[in-house]
Amino acid sequence: MKHKLFLYTLVGIISVIAIIQSCMKDPGLTVTEENNIMMAAKGKVSFLNDQEQLGKLIFFDNISAPNNMSCASCHDPAYGFTGPNAGQNLKSGIYRGAVASRWGNRKPPSSAYATFSPVFHYSAEEHGFVGGNFWDGRATGFRLGNPAADQALGPFLNPVEQNHPNAASVLKQLAASKYMDLWIKVWGEPISFETPEKEVENYNRVGLAIAAYEASPEVNQFSSKFDSYMKGAVELTALELQGLQLFNGKANCGNCHPSTTEDGNPGLFTAFDFYNLGIPKNPGNPFYMMNSVYLDNGEPVNPLGPDWIDYGLGGFLEETTNPEWQAMAQENMGKHRIPTLRNVDKRPGKGNIKAYMHNGVLKSLEDVVHFYNTRDVKPWPAPEVNQNIERDMTGNLLLSIDEEKAIVAFLKTLSDGYAEKPGNR
Repeated sequence: MKHKLFLYTLVGIISVIAIIQSCMKDPGLTVTEENNIMMAAKGKVSFLNDQEQLGKLIFFDNISAPNNMSCASCHDPAYGFTGPNAGQNLKSGIYRGAVASRWGNRKPPSSAYATFSPVFHYSAEEHGFVGGNFWDGRATGFRLGNPAADQALGPFLNPVEQNHPNAASVLKQLAASKYMDLWIKVWGEPISFETPEKEVENYNRVGLAIAAYEASPEVNQFSSKFDSYMKGAVELTALELQGLQLFNGKANCGNCHPSTTEDGNPGLFTAFDFYNLGIPKNPGNPFYMMNSVYLDNGEPVNPLGPDWIDYGLGGFLEETTNPEWQAMAQENMGKHRIPTLRNVDKRPGKGNIKAYMHNGVLKSLEDVVHFYNTRDVKPWPAPEVNQNIERDMTGNLLLSIDEEKAIVAFLKTLSDGYAEKPGNR
């Protein structure tokens, strides 16, 4: 009986594979349909529309100068849409750009769940700034009404990232790609950049397409063990449940990373606001050595070298043209955007190191929780910016080592893909 059951199962699997392969060979299928068939073959239920698929193709294409770097180079799905180089994560967590000698200054934030961030604004209720993308909020959403779309346009023109000199250069490279039929289907016309107006219009379309993909269920899956637990489909272990209780209670994590929405649904694990948590400098940050590496115009990448200080939100506010924001710069120095904790432990295997905090200085969830717990009572390195430090909810939480372990165990339930693993349904 078991032998027959095995044969029937094997025949069924072979039949499904044959159907998928025949579909993939169908010349009448669009690139969007091919993607959705492949996703179905992998057991995923997220299906992309044409604009989302266009954004995905751009996201994974090497649109850089030279053409060796994509958005996914720093935002890999296998790592929760953040930096995928385990060796580099261990060393610094900071990534080099398309020009190999040039390095950025911050750890790549996750692009998953980023589309939920509101347009950057000052909240009187929160007594602070909320929203935007990037660690300092500078992708405000003012340009396209969507911070994720604004953010998507930044790296292409950043000389320490994808290094295109201008938007026309990006569009020219895209126009030579193999998916321009899909572009025309989505936007109703080919890419053009002959006039300043067309250049701006089509470059904006690049950002909107990438943001559409980043807003899709393929990126924002809500498929973690925690999500299954909230649906009543699985139980948390005793340790994980203790961690959840501590997370929302004694450890104060839920104040900045709410685990549920107001109506009781699984939360985004961020309130999209900004804090200075007293993070020390990352001594391995290669940006400190960028005073001897030069841009095309002959200027050093980082003129301040080792003296550079990351002022985060305050630095951004100081450089704006808004006088009210400029006046609030000092009270926001050192603050960085609170990231989502979804996928905070997602990686291909336990041996693949991830880096944490805005500058990648911490290398494990254990270190992160211990830092929050003991920052003010243990001999941690000095904060990079010793002003505006949040001290009411972090620094001396009086958690035991076992309680720290419980919180880490809970954080590990936030990785998407749990429902796709055999035996987890």
